[in-house]
Amino acid sequence: MVSGQAHEGTIPIHVDVWSDLACPWCYVGRRRLAEGVERYRTLGGTRPVEVEYHSFELAPDTPVDFDGSEVDFLVGFKGIPEASARQMLDRMTETAAAEGLAFDFGSLQHTNTLLAHEVLHFAKEHGLQEVMKERLQSAYFVEGRHTGRVDDLADLAAEVGLDRDEVVAALTDHRYADAVRADIEQAHEYNIRGVPFFVFDGRLGVSGAADPTTFAQALAEVSSDEA
Repeated sequence: MVSGQAHEGTIPIHVDVWSDLACPWCYVGRRRLAEGVERYRTLGGTRPVEVEYHSFELAPDTPVDFDGSEVDFLVGFKGIPEASARQMLDRMTETAAAEGLAFDFGSLQHTNTLLAHEVLHFAKEHGLQEVMKERLQSAYFVEGRHTGRVDDLADLAAEVGLDRDEVVAALTDHRYADAVRADIEQAHEYNIRGVPFFVFDGRLGVSGAADPTTFAQALAEVSSDEA
């Protein structure tokens, strides 16, 4: 996300976001951050806002082709009782709806997210990370698309304007695997234990999908420190 145009001498606010595709709160958090940017504007904030996404794996042991529903995953991998898992997903669906997101956990295809992180690094290199992030999250949570296989990810990448053949080649040889690992190592250095996690200008952290007002206040706080 890039909000606003940089004026001469104006330093953008850089927001680093650690997230995982399999995290529903990360999608909600993106929407709330966007609203927070708008509220920052109403507070008189004028600095442009640049957002960069970083990799974090919540469940790296998840198979690419998980055989079961999202409820099955929560029960089998997380040890959550089935009734509680269904209640959690119902509440998450309601929360997402309040942000304009039509989550469909019934059709969601749970998968390993490593390749999705790699394609986001590819997209970043081509200036399309924000739109790729949105496309992946919508495909996963709303459309029930598979987001863990090379061909499926290449199809989604092509939809946002990336070269499909180049994406296939990059994911096949894992040329962005080191970048993904570096993101995860950075998260450990920051003691990030869950996502989403937002770092404003490298010095102010916000954990979780906070209220838009919290994000607006964080932006205003770091903005006031501009040299």
